[in-house]
Amino acid sequence: MSRRLLLLGLWLLVLAVLALAVQRSLVVTSDLRAFMPPPRNADQKLLLDQIGEGPASRLLLLEISVKQDSFEGVAELSRGLTQALHDDPRFTRALDGETDLSALDPALLPYRYLLSSTLDTQNLDAGFLRDELQQRIEDLASPAAGLLKPWLARDPTLEMLKLAQRWTPTKAPQMRDGVWAAPDGGALLLVETAAPAFDPAAQGAAIDALRAKFGALPGSKGAVLEISGPGYFSVLVNANTRAEAEWLSGIGTAAFALLLLLAYRHPGVLLSAALPIASGALAGIAATALAFGPIHGITFAFGFTLLGVAQEYPLRLLSHRRAGASAQQSLLDVWPLLRLAIASACIAYLAFFASGVAGLQQLAVFTIVGLIVAGFVTRYLLPAVLPARLHDVAELAWLETLRQALDAAPRLRALPWLLLVLACAAIAFAPTPLWQNDLAALTPVPAKLLRRDGELRAALGAPDVRYLLVLDAADADGVLALSEKISPQVEKWISDKLVDDVELPSRYLPSIATQKARQAKLPDRATLQTALDRATEDGEFQPGLFAPFVDDVEAARQLPPLTPKTFGASLLGARLNAMLSERDGHALGLATLSGVHDADALAGAVAQLGGKVRLLDLKDASESLVADYRARIGIALLAALVLLAAVVAVAFRDLRRTWHVIAPMSLATLLVLAVLRAGGVSLSLFHLVALTLAAGLGLHYALFFERRVDDAAEARRTLHATLVCVVSAVFVFGLLATSSVPVLRAIGLTVALGVAFHFCLSTIMARNSQHDR
Repeated sequence: MSRRLLLLGLWLLVLAVLALAVQRSLVVTSDLRAFMPPPRNADQKLLLDQIGEGPASRLLLLEISVKQDSFEGVAELSRGLTQALHDDPRFTRALDGETDLSALDPALLPYRYLLSSTLDTQNLDAGFLRDELQQRIEDLASPAAGLLKPWLARDPTLEMLKLAQRWTPTKAPQMRDGVWAAPDGGALLLVETAAPAFDPAAQGAAIDALRAKFGALPGSKGAVLEISGPGYFSVLVNANTRAEAEWLSGIGTAAFALLLLLAYRHPGVLLSAALPIASGALAGIAATALAFGPIHGITFAFGFTLLGVAQEYPLRLLSHRRAGASAQQSLLDVWPLLRLAIASACIAYLAFFASGVAGLQQLAVFTIVGLIVAGFVTRYLLPAVLPARLHDVAELAWLETLRQALDAAPRLRALPWLLLVLACAAIAFAPTPLWQNDLAALTPVPAKLLRRDGELRAALGAPDVRYLLVLDAADADGVLALSEKISPQVEKWISDKLVDDVELPSRYLPSIATQKARQAKLPDRATLQTALDRATEDGEFQPGLFAPFVDDVEAARQLPPLTPKTFGASLLGARLNAMLSERDGHALGLATLSGVHDADALAGAVAQLGGKVRLLDLKDASESLVADYRARIGIALLAALVLLAAVVAVAFRDLRRTWHVIAPMSLATLLVLAVLRAGGVSLSLFHLVALTLAAGLGLHYALFFERRVDDAAEARRTLHATLVCVVSAVFVFGLLATSSVPVLRAIGLTVALGVAFHFCLSTIMARNSQHDR
């Protein structure tokens, strides 16, 4: 007893130390691109760059509303929130419709003459200045006087205001009290985050900060802040999935513990069943961290799911424990078959490693190492810590009754062949497409929120997350020049109602050539002063008032042109940085589109611009990427199945017995596919992962049912272990099948069906095999 307790305590201590080490050093990532296959063409490369990091996907759409209050209070909240977000590094832009003349970095103010298009059609001569100053006199008599007066001496032609308006979305909402107003009476805001949209942790921090800043505003107590956009949805999906998974897992764990107590009638079995799985999980995490560094969150979720196969290892030991024999002796009889089951499951999971996808390779290492370690401790450690006395399940009367009933059942030799025909027919004539290529169909975001997102996006004129206009040039300045070149055609698309707006990179920064051309039109100090004196000779403005204006123009004449790198370091640079990227030695510009009305006509118009400009449909690119992904996984799984059959054949040295193991596993997989397809389900990656798990479990059932035993008691022990495994798996994964989250539902339903079919078919095939002996 003391030796058993000492070993048990040492085992628990090692697990605790390993868990502590893993907790302190573990880095978890959430970039979904780790689970995307390597891109095979330019569009797929761009897709991976734009998932979560594209300019449109970083936008959050906000509406502030207050019941039974004037819009003036809502407008104040909008202005207050916008100002609070300007100083937060988690946000690169916050727009509420109010013109912000301080948006440009103060050090770059003289560049306004190079950035503004005024000099493309005008000269800073006396006539132009006179007209501008006359307009300023009228402006100073208007309600906008407070906004313009601080800038009058330095910027009498209001180039800063023109730039601020140019950098505001073209199709902006209605203005009311100086801010954007929604049709339903709220205030609208457009916020861009620094974090990628599909980084739920960073997006969650940004959204929490946004809510906190809003809650700290005076008058926000009775107000409602509504948030939408890809980043918000990623946080929502992550939270809902985690909450539902934890809730269902909690119920499943409690039910599994109760099942173990009923099946083995000893409280010690709970720890005995948990130790191998805990050992395998910690070892898998450690191995994955050593091999890859940061571990993806999905690797954890799927890894623990696939590691569920290891729950059978201690259950086999517990059920095959014979009365009067030690645990070690009882295990020796079934170890060769259990070892084969472990090796076979590892071979199946090697398919994920062969996929070439980083996330799936992590999953393979996590699961394979976990299974090997769980099997090792079941073989060499668990027997030594089991209680000296355990109930022999072979003595259960109901178990013998069940075994006899199964033996007395008619031989259903034709049933597998009939099921094969029916399954193939159901798969072939299903009413829906075989594969689900649309990633949006897998989102658990409620339809109501998606509709609301569309309403806010339309009201704000926010960019479409589906389409991008891609500009290809030798360098970033070439992209800006190309952007300027196609600008007239883009304006024609807008006037022809093909699209509401196209946000070109040159909207923010002109090319170097354009800047130099504008710079060349700037008059020298003496010429400008003479023109200014003539424009102000009527005496409306005091002499010397516009000296800062003259100084800025003179400074602008000497400035080097702004480059994307220099502009990128300014307050507005983050926006341009998101629109420019480098790939394979050349530069790409990414122009966002708002309100695409006729995608086909637009694609035709873009094609006329030449090969340097193309319209990228991110939905089409994602579907082609998913199709490539699926093909790669399918080939790897098929290779794993062939290798698996070879390993079982070598172990049994009997093709008939190998057939009785592989056939039920393969047919059960087809039946699961048939049921899903008959129900109108299109298959996704999650179904493939779940089918692999179900096949691993089913392989165990077939292997042990195919085991040749002459002892009726040992046959009862095999049946008992299998029943405990089947009931627990069907219940736990059946719970997941009730989930509202598509991923959890797909895994739960697929595995639950697979386990049930595997058990039934393994029983039928094993009985036919025994009858033929």
